[in-house]
Amino acid sequence: MFIYSFKASSIKFFGILCVALAALIALIAFVPAYAGEQNTGGGNSGGVAVDAPEAESGVTVSVRYDKVTTADDAAGFLSQFGWVVDAGSVETKEVTIPAQFDKVFAGYNEMQKSQGLDLSKYKKKGVTRYTFTVTNYKGYEGAVYANVLTYRGRVIGGDICSADVSGFIHGFEKPAGE
Repeated sequence: MFIYSFKASSIKFFGILCVALAALIALIAFVPAYAGEQNTGGGNSGGVAVDAPEAESGVTVSVRYDKVTTADDAAGFLSQFGWVVDAGSVETKEVTIPAQFDKVFAGYNEMQKSQGLDLSKYKKKGVTRYTFTVTNYKGYEGAVYANVLTYRGRVIGGDICSADVSGFIHGFEKPAGE
């Protein structure tokens, strides 16, 4: 026969442990699911849909960053931002995110961070880049391209850019006045 005695301090310890465990379970059960990387400075690691403001109507829309495994999926992803692309112009290429970011790539990653994505998590990883010709970019006469970077079916970065050396580059959102 075994006899075990508890001191008052042991009972307090287990009581506090039980209350902490109950609080943790309550937080997990009642706090809504985290939307993920987009617009949080961390990128879409956990969630798949993120609320993004709709500039024209003031309505919030949900943008999905997952299930992008084909060029058609990438074109559909861009359409969430209002871009119309020429699906026949798509170029699909496997690229590797560099292990060390030089000044140019670090600047590019800062642009990704401003749209809630972060390429530093994918250093040395092979990713798929889909490049399309944008057909509805207003206020610019030259060629405009959309790049979408995906890793395992999830958008991890990208941009809208001009083909000119002195042109422009920005995230997926349309510029003000567009």
